[in-house]
Amino acid sequence: MTGGSPLPGRGVDGDFAVWAPHRDRVRLRLGTAADPEPRVADMERGADGWWRTRVDGAGPGTAYAYLLDEDPLPLPDPRSRHQPDGVHAPGRVYDHAAFAWTDAAWTGRPLEGAVVYEMHVGTFTPGGTLESALERLDHLVDLGVTHVEVMPVNAFDGTHGWGYDGVLWYAVHEPYGGPDALKGFVDACHGRGLAVLLDVVHNHLGPSGAYLPRFGPYFSGENAWGPSLNLDGPDSDPVRRLVLDNALEWLREYHLDGLRLDAVHALRDDRAVPVLEELSAEVETLAAGLGRPLSLVAESDRNDPRTVLPREGGGTGMTAQWSDDLHHALHVALTGETHGYYADFAGPGVLPAVLTRVFRHAGTYSSFRRRTHGRPVDTARVPGSRFLGYLSTHDQIGNRARGDRMGEHVSPGLLVCGAALLLCSPYTPMVFMGEEWAATTPWPFFASFTDPDLVEGVRNGRRREFAALGWDTAEIPDPMDPATRDAAVLDWSQPGREPHAPVLEAYRALIALRRAEPELSDPRLDRFAVAASEDGRRLVLVRGSLRVVCNLSGEPAPVELDAAPREVLLASGAPETDGTRVRVPGECFAVLRV
Repeated sequence: MTGGSPLPGRGVDGDFAVWAPHRDRVRLRLGTAADPEPRVADMERGADGWWRTRVDGAGPGTAYAYLLDEDPLPLPDPRSRHQPDGVHAPGRVYDHAAFAWTDAAWTGRPLEGAVVYEMHVGTFTPGGTLESALERLDHLVDLGVTHVEVMPVNAFDGTHGWGYDGVLWYAVHEPYGGPDALKGFVDACHGRGLAVLLDVVHNHLGPSGAYLPRFGPYFSGENAWGPSLNLDGPDSDPVRRLVLDNALEWLREYHLDGLRLDAVHALRDDRAVPVLEELSAEVETLAAGLGRPLSLVAESDRNDPRTVLPREGGGTGMTAQWSDDLHHALHVALTGETHGYYADFAGPGVLPAVLTRVFRHAGTYSSFRRRTHGRPVDTARVPGSRFLGYLSTHDQIGNRARGDRMGEHVSPGLLVCGAALLLCSPYTPMVFMGEEWAATTPWPFFASFTDPDLVEGVRNGRRREFAALGWDTAEIPDPMDPATRDAAVLDWSQPGREPHAPVLEAYRALIALRRAEPELSDPRLDRFAVAASEDGRRLVLVRGSLRVVCNLSGEPAPVELDAAPREVLLASGAPETDGTRVRVPGECFAVLRV
């Protein structure tokens, strides 16, 4: 791939480089915006469209920006590693080698067999920083999760937000603590045996501070969030390198164990070797060099199992992908909601079918898309561990009008039944922060832009979006009100009191049992079966010699098994056995050995 540059834009040793192929003049400006006499140096244009210069003494901490043609506005480096004054200000030269790591003994964790925990830094603790998040890492260890998936930390405008409005992909959001704080977080996680995945967003830019297109043809066409990245058009080689280098830098310089790739279906790419396949190959090479596993987890709306097939088998080589169909089937079975896209997941046979086949829409008609969608998963070839299953995610909660969690709509018993179905399944389970104790704190969309027009545009946009889905717009919290973010912060007093403590204990016990009984984490879909009652309210997961019985109805009910139980390994209510018949209390589960 051409168009790259050794450590482009890094500047640690006084070398600066920026790609601006269609500009007639590029200058390096040293100093902050408030500096009355900044130092300005002309840069030399190369045939590859990269502008370069060397400035002696411009070491770590030096403020710098670029001036394009005769525009007086200094712009931050598209590859800036440190933006202490925000996304509109000059960046600072940052030296990755200066951090003192203590994780030399860390050998990584594969995603297969993992239990993932999705966390948003800004609402995980009242402090809302990577440093304050360290105070709760022992909770995650006690819970038994193996991987922490951190929602985006790339620099975005404002103080609080989801992180998907990032505009500088290489820089860590300063209100979270900046680059050293992320390294400290990863280092501390590794010290506790926790792997760290980072959610990265390359499919679009946020609406404020999106200066990238001023430097070059980084975008072409449109997707659901605005301009699409130019991955296959003229001058697209350096654009692809921006993405690839960014991914590799997160893994190499921040010691991350993998990346969650946001909405890869929005990466428009018509090349023979798509950027995801290229990324997979380069990450595989990096993993070999580092001597530890590295994972790539895609969020894809395509329902295409080729996303997780090996490159040699015609796939893109992703380690795993999210499966919203699994979520939707579980959500409808537990809550009874059937509006919007949930309508396709209603019916007593849907949950058993999705549990065994991964996708509801697998070459079948999708009513909310108004077209045929998806491709079947070959369950004899593709293990369930390549699909993340979940009861809730930031999207599935945050894209509800009020940001209300499932625990608001179902009993603790039903929530625990859902956890049993998930944690005893062949899939890689993921828990959204607070779910493990049935947190009541909402998690709606919030942001903190300062431009008045943008603020009003976001408010109106959310109202229109929810109105189109049939939600009562009067319920929508103001996404720009700081109180909306504050209400989303986890209440850490809840895990120790009723009714939350028993839910947390059930999650801990289920995760521990999954680790202790290999049959519960067996990813082979062709050895997994689900039996269900006619009304779909009683389900039995067949996991080798184990049977996971879930009674989703409110009344005790008998369930006929294929063999007599010999042992009760775990139960949320006392089951009664009589030969091959098991009577399970309402809204309870039992894990039995037969």
